Amino acid sequence: MTVTRPARLTGAALCGALTLVIVVWLLRDLAAFGSPAELAWYWAGEHVFLLRRRAATSLVDPLLLLACVATAVAALRSPRVAPALAVTGAVTLALRLPGLWATGVDALVTTLVTLALAAGLVLTAAAGRRPAEFPEELPTRPRTGPAVAAGVLCAVGGLAGAAWEVHWATTLPVEFTVDRFTGGRSLLLPALAVPPGWLNVVLAGLLLLAATSAFARVPLARPLGLLAGLLLTGWGVAGVALATRLGQVEHFGALEPVGRLTLATSVYDLLAGATVLVLLAVPGAPARPLRHHPVAALPPPPPHPRPPGW
Repeated sequence: MTVTRPARLTGAALCGALTLVIVVWLLRDLAAFGSPAELAWYWAGEHVFLLRRRAATSLVDPLLLLACVATAVAALRSPRVAPALAVTGAVTLALRLPGLWATGVDALVTTLVTLALAAGLVLTAAAGRRPAEFPEELPTRPRTGPAVAAGVLCAVGGLAGAAWEVHWATTLPVEFTVDRFTGGRSLLLPALAVPPGWLNVVLAGLLLLAATSAFARVPLARPLGLLAGLLLTGWGVAGVALATRLGQVEHFGALEPVGRLTLATSVYDLLAGATVLVLLAVPGAPARPLRHHPVAALPPPPPHPRPPGW
């Protein structure tokens, strides 16, 4: 299946609208901080900025911005964009859903607009499909080697994220565990931030789903894996950068076991996410070839009049 041109233009417009919403909030935070570097460290988890100012955005926002821009470009260039539109829309819906119970009118309105645009992406991907007519419109699936390698990396990352969430659920008091999913006041989250527990579950589910689709080599594997790799890389970069800034990398042996595991997870996220992006960046082979049905050659019609013995 492929996507009609009106659906592609609609998908690109919806991605552009999502991008615009994120850019408005990023510019607002940048004006409040005055320095892109300080805002980036805030996203990475540098808590010293909480004493002076708080941002409305989190690390999710610039990563979703990149995903929306990439999906918009793909929609304008290729008719095989239905999986990318569906994945971007569905993941945006999953990440922004907790904003419905967030405090603040601006944040709630932004959440409602974002959810509507993300749902529009999913509906556009579903309603705009049509059968492929030309070879360049055929859906592609990743090749076996890169797909298996990316699937393994995504599966390990997803299982690690799920294990961390189980650890925090069994270690923290119940009220803090609940706040990790609802965004309670004890966490001091930015207005548009995704609660960490909810975020971990969504990311772990995305990684495991990307691994399953990669092993099956379905056309959905590339957009799922690329988005999962993007998010994984982003969290890895933030974790490693913050650990380096705080001197944890230099004094790795002196850290508590939980600190060492946290840093090791960030390093894995960075390396695995970047590797998945490289493995799945190259388009794969067509999912199925176009079938041609040549007509068998027929004997010539008899001449008129027929020669003797015909």
